Amino acid sequence: MAIKHLLTPMYLDQWRDGYDSIDLPDLTINRVPLAAGPDVQHRVLPPYQYLAQFVADTVEDGDVPITWNGDCCMAIPMLAGLQQAGIAPALIWIDAHGDFNTWQTSASGFLGGMPLAMMVGRGEQTIVKGVGQSLLAEQDVILTDARDLDPEEGEQVAASGMTHLHRLTQLINEHPLPDKPIWVHFDVDVMRVEDCAATNYPTPGGPTIPEIERVFSRIRNSNHLCGVSVSMWDVELPGANRCGERIMDLVAVLTGGW
Repeated sequence: MAIKHLLTPMYLDQWRDGYDSIDLPDLTINRVPLAAGPDVQHRVLPPYQYLAQFVADTVEDGDVPITWNGDCCMAIPMLAGLQQAGIAPALIWIDAHGDFNTWQTSASGFLGGMPLAMMVGRGEQTIVKGVGQSLLAEQDVILTDARDLDPEEGEQVAASGMTHLHRLTQLINEHPLPDKPIWVHFDVDVMRVEDCAATNYPTPGGPTIPEIERVFSRIRNSNHLCGVSVSMWDVELPGANRCGERIMDLVAVLTGGW
């Protein structure tokens, strides 16, 4: 079994320069052109469909996919690819934010704050349908940290069927891991600002690097890891290089290296 990486250097429907220098073995870069659609969720479908196919092909080859993404919406085609390969995963969503807004609950209307809600069938569904994703049961989601929730979003999280662990460290020894294939979504803004400042939405607080390492080691040792999606740091912000090095080291802990 090998690790295969896919880098999609795009933030919503905007390509980003600077990530192509990332040095990872067996790395593919997704540069599939955007569609000429009426809105973001239609324009991103071609590269998202490629991402889903990459994940499916990797799993069917007996390998583990890691997708490196500019935003959390790319978790949707990641799930579609796993499902296409016959995996119905449990999702551990590690993020300083809930990404559980809909058009009705979001004060900003920011699409990047909606992907977790989309995957479980709430709100906007264009991307979900466009990549062929089947709905994810809320009971199969562990949302951890999410220390920065909009008021209505927080109400929706609390009323949902998801498990919301307010501290990542609860996954060290307090909460059982799912006894099924585990997909980890890791948004790097969950980290403390002093450890990784090069994020678009820095949020005070968060787990330390040793705490993240302990959680990742536990997940790796479960032997249930089936894939990882990473919402990356911003290469244009100060401290990006150091932040990137730390994130890649952490993901290597989760996967056992590459």
